[in-house]
Amino acid sequence: MKFRISKEAFLDALQKVQHVVSSRTTLPILSNVLLVARDGRLHLTTTDLDVGITGSVEATIEKDGSTTLPARRLVSIIRELPASEVEISVDAKNHASIRSGPSFFKIIGLPETEFPPLPEFDDSRVFKIPQHVLLDGLRKTSYAISTDETRYVLNGIYASFREGRMTLVATDGRRLAMVDADLEFPASHEKDVIIPTKAVQELQRLLGEEGEVVLKLADNQVSFTIGDSMLCSKLIEGNYPNYRQVIPGDSSVRVVIPREALLETVRRVSLLSSDKSNSVKIVFNPNSLVVSANSPDVGEAEETMDVSYDGEQMQIAFNPEFLQAPLRALETDNVYLDLIDEMSPGVLRIEGSFLYVLMPMRVTN
Repeated sequence: MKFRISKEAFLDALQKVQHVVSSRTTLPILSNVLLVARDGRLHLTTTDLDVGITGSVEATIEKDGSTTLPARRLVSIIRELPASEVEISVDAKNHASIRSGPSFFKIIGLPETEFPPLPEFDDSRVFKIPQHVLLDGLRKTSYAISTDETRYVLNGIYASFREGRMTLVATDGRRLAMVDADLEFPASHEKDVIIPTKAVQELQRLLGEEGEVVLKLADNQVSFTIGDSMLCSKLIEGNYPNYRQVIPGDSSVRVVIPREALLETVRRVSLLSSDKSNSVKIVFNPNSLVVSANSPDVGEAEETMDVSYDGEQMQIAFNPEFLQAPLRALETDNVYLDLIDEMSPGVLRIEGSFLYVLMPMRVTN
């Protein structure tokens, strides 16, 4: 196997696939990237047996062939090479010689026959989604995925394809983020799946603002094809909780709040929330709200914001990080905060499809 390739193009292709590679693997082959050179392109594949990713890049192929090389080491070598073109040749023992300008490296690989194949998606349900719609949906929900491994069904994004809509939901039991979008697909394709966190993270790296992503669903696998790249993943098996029942009904109060100003205020005030209580209190007064934090052993902080509010005085406390997360992910000028009382969940909404339910914390005066 022998090929020449632009350093920048090779590095870019490697970086798209290298994040899947686990540094703590018992199988040496899973630390490697599979390289296949044929038909004027170099194809790259990595997998950790749960998530796999493939990509391809143009190259001048002098001799077809395939091998697997240590992914992280290969990335660090290519990144440091002095010239803009790289020549790689691989012998029958999977020893790769890398030349670029005055530099020469030799690294030892493993035969491609040991590399586990990625799943097939022959008779699967196919959905075509605009990339920017999926990227926007993941951005607005993925921060609410649970990291508690004992509740494994919450360790991913619940994706529901029903009645001409795609609904994405993430929750960790204390907050819930939900987005939905219109999507055309046949009624026979209706299905609910849970896409694991690692696949969600990789997908966000690959998605752009232009073009479509082709999503394929097989029995317990999902794949996403984006341009020259394809990501596949096992799905999380299990029953996702009924998230609709935690969304509060009619609220008694709706407050319109400038998003960026609220984010900055909460960020500043939360500098003095203690690790123990870890809450900020929001008091609503006519035409203003006061955000405060108080730690007996540290001190206190308070900041007032002008808002349009004409109801009774009301106070509620939230975890500051949970309140900031959706504000960071949104791009609208204003958000709507719907409240029932100080012990019921608050609901953050925007003009458009997005909803965030946040459990309150106990208010201590």
